[in-house]
Amino acid sequence: MRLGAWGRVALVAAGVVALDQATKALVRRTVDQGDRVAVFPGVEIVHTRNSGVAFGALAGGGAFVTVVIALALAGLLAYFATHVRRPLVWLPTGMLLGGAIGNVIDRARDGAVTDFVALPLGFPPFNVADMSITFGVVILLYALEQHDEAARPA
Repeated sequence: MRLGAWGRVALVAAGVVALDQATKALVRRTVDQGDRVAVFPGVEIVHTRNSGVAFGALAGGGAFVTVVIALALAGLLAYFATHVRRPLVWLPTGMLLGGAIGNVIDRARDGAVTDFVALPLGFPPFNVADMSITFGVVILLYALEQHDEAARPA
């Protein structure tokens, strides 16, 4: 079976949502809120709740946060729809969409997002959806740069 670009986006997004929701459920079941469990030197699992967006920004934003997320997703999908043939753009689109949906599910269900990966030096805790969004942005920038490089005359 050969998937088109939209099918690949959906497959990546579904995979991200599934992994994100499974890891958050595991943390909610096994780690009390506020507790920390050492995993590797400097890396801990900590059960925290985040009512804002990236790294707690806009905490308590409620409807405003929802509108910002919806507008960002609409812009992403509109961009993808008009650049569907660009190589690799389906991958970060799926990663960004899946990450956003994973966190939106938490907001709708609990009013806040479950974050659980804590790194040293006071870096705010994050989750699989956040990782997917971060790497999705990096890969999207790479894909756009590669396309721009290929389009430049020699």
